[in-house]
Amino acid sequence: MSLFYRLDTDGCQRVVDLGDFYLGPGTAACWIVGGGPSLNEEVAAILRASPAPKFAMNLCGAGLVRPTLWTSYDPSVRFHRSIYLDASIQKFVHRRRAMDVVPETTIKVCECPNLVFFDRHGCSSYGDWLDAGKARIGDWADSFLQAIELAYRLGFRQLLLAGCDMRIESSDRLRELAKERSLATTGRESLSELVALCEKGGVDRKTLARSGSGQQYHFDEQKEFWAAVRTDSHYFRVAQYLRLSRQSLARAGLQLVSVTPGSRLNDYVDYEPIAMAAERVLRRVGDPRTESTRGLYRGDVARQPLDRQPMRDLRPPRAGLSSPDAATRPVEILVEQAGWERGVGR
Repeated sequence: MSLFYRLDTDGCQRVVDLGDFYLGPGTAACWIVGGGPSLNEEVAAILRASPAPKFAMNLCGAGLVRPTLWTSYDPSVRFHRSIYLDASIQKFVHRRRAMDVVPETTIKVCECPNLVFFDRHGCSSYGDWLDAGKARIGDWADSFLQAIELAYRLGFRQLLLAGCDMRIESSDRLRELAKERSLATTGRESLSELVALCEKGGVDRKTLARSGSGQQYHFDEQKEFWAAVRTDSHYFRVAQYLRLSRQSLARAGLQLVSVTPGSRLNDYVDYEPIAMAAERVLRRVGDPRTESTRGLYRGDVARQPLDRQPMRDLRPPRAGLSSPDAATRPVEILVEQAGWERGVGR
């Protein structure tokens, strides 16, 4: 049963098989683009120059990075028309949004180009989160975890987490309140953590609300104070979900690499400076900014690496052979059966 499908406006469903579509001979890498304030112009420039796909969610990357892949969790009215109608962006949306109308248009979401739907299932176990046998995506009530599983199902095995701060910083005023009350703080508390300390120390909720929060996103949007506190608490839960899923991630062969300094995830997943991660991608894929075109149409440029061993395309060994030379005998037999010149392909 296929995971992805298209839907027509009358509800008719057509299967689209994208399982492992991006899987390659090496470790396929993908940028996961979050909405944290750490995603500034310097980070965005590195992402734009990278040949690895950019997988964004919701409003993440808006104004800085155009995504290659995109998914959402919330209602369609919260997102941009130019995402839904951009045929160059591959979009993954839950079927519940199929008959929503694209903002500022009369077009239904199911009519959008390069958009597929999926179904979700309730997550009851960390151990089988990334079970490829399931024909549904796990529902953690979170677009970030949804993007991680979608990327895995598409064949990516290394996810580089940019702009994934997974925390909302406290405002200067809130830190001052904590200092005035002589509360024991470490200076690393996020918004929800410091609010809990202040409430315990006797600061009333109206005073807390007036203190405000730090910058919440890299794009132009700001939630009211208590909604921001709930969002930060949600980020904490998501970080714990990932911590508790590390064995599941390892079993699936999926590596998460945070390239976000100060991320809440850095205590639980590998961290690497974004410049180093981007350089690794370029070494594996090649740098389109520096590749030369001179002589390629004339065919007079050596293209094979000179420091490599010779390659031979061998047929697989036949099952049931147990002799010491079983690894080579089947190839010789199959070569003869195919009428090939002896020695070719061996």
